[in-house]
Amino acid sequence: MFILADDMGFGDFGVFNGGQSSTPQLDDLSGISRLYSQHTSASPVCAPARAALLTGRYPQRTGVIDTLEARGTDRLALDEFTIADAFSRAGAVTGLVGKWHCGAIGEPYHPLKRGFDEFIGFRGGWQDYWDWTLERNRTPVQADGRYLTDVLGDEAVGFIRRHKHERFFLHVSFNAPHFPYQAPEELIGQHRRTGRTERVAVIYAMIAVMDRAIGRIRQAISDAGLDDDTLIVVTSDNGPELGGDGEESADRWNVGLRGAKQHVFEGGIRLPLVLSQPGVVAAGEDDTFIHLTDWYPSLLTHAGVTPVGSKVLDGRDISGSFTGGTVDDVPRCWQWSRYHPMPTSNAAIRDGRWKLVHPAAAGTLGLTDRDEWIDHDIKRHPENYAQPIDEESPGWPAVGTEPMLFDLAADPEEAHDLAAVHPDVRARLATALHAWYEDVELDRARLVST
Repeated sequence: MFILADDMGFGDFGVFNGGQSSTPQLDDLSGISRLYSQHTSASPVCAPARAALLTGRYPQRTGVIDTLEARGTDRLALDEFTIADAFSRAGAVTGLVGKWHCGAIGEPYHPLKRGFDEFIGFRGGWQDYWDWTLERNRTPVQADGRYLTDVLGDEAVGFIRRHKHERFFLHVSFNAPHFPYQAPEELIGQHRRTGRTERVAVIYAMIAVMDRAIGRIRQAISDAGLDDDTLIVVTSDNGPELGGDGEESADRWNVGLRGAKQHVFEGGIRLPLVLSQPGVVAAGEDDTFIHLTDWYPSLLTHAGVTPVGSKVLDGRDISGSFTGGTVDDVPRCWQWSRYHPMPTSNAAIRDGRWKLVHPAAAGTLGLTDRDEWIDHDIKRHPENYAQPIDEESPGWPAVGTEPMLFDLAADPEEAHDLAAVHPDVRARLATALHAWYEDVELDRARLVST
């Protein structure tokens, strides 16, 4: 079971923030699980991160380069195989509950065409938490007064009960605490504090509802007698969204990490990770460096399932760490800019203790007013978007930013730029990052040409 939160940071767990948020289920699960402190996303934004999780490949290779479903930049290439494909072909029942965001437009990109036997959720990037529209295996389901996170929790419980006598892979993809910021009023009231903004109170209330849903899922597993047979993974797709003014500020503690969602500093890509299977996974803390692409080969190995297809995976098997074994580090890279990639804006490489970062160039992460309007309109009127819109996207400057260099072992907050102190390390990592970018862009170019 892979439970994925949306825009949740390390600091959003009560066990990590001194009880500022209320997450008793996650806190309890953390106490009996393996906790990974060096787990990173494959992207600082939703859709590319999810593509990497599903395929074990850098998102650029899969064609998923952005979150704009109306433009089709969230579409997972049709020649990619997903982890659901692999489990399904091995005889497991596969289910997706919640957010898809790997192809909102077009029947070939539907989750039921990408390895999932059952789907109850939404295909785009977000939904209103009260006035939602979902689909159950292509049949529309309209809002019924319940809060969306509660609905998704109930659906996950239903899947477990239906399939408790079968092998299954269930991906529970919550949309909390992603925008829009909405929660039951009584829970918002419980999280209001002096010195805390209204936005943060709402976010913590959203997380509390999700935590409650995770508790119901855990109870359903226990009631089915599946505790010892079920591997549970809980993480997020990218770091938290911070910023805003006054009472609309989402700024909150995130264990001192620099940056937030959209940025390739640690605050945008470092993710909490809880891994549990009693009697199989060794509880305790683990500093193994894990990338979101690693889950595809690792979960399949753990379950004794063979990968599907012949494409080379970027992820590597880290399942040996589940029982306390060591896994060697490999260099990892990131890049994201709005609309289309840019090699020296919001790009990074990590190799061991060293991390090279090209900060985001001015303007390269933002949306045009029209695209922001369309991103809301497609949620309300998906019937108007039978095909992705074909409009020219903004161009970015040819020159990006100068790289910064950080020693993460000594400076996990990325506060001290050592590029001038270690020019040899800077040059080596810059060369490696450029080579990676050229490699993944070559794969993407093949997709664009076909």
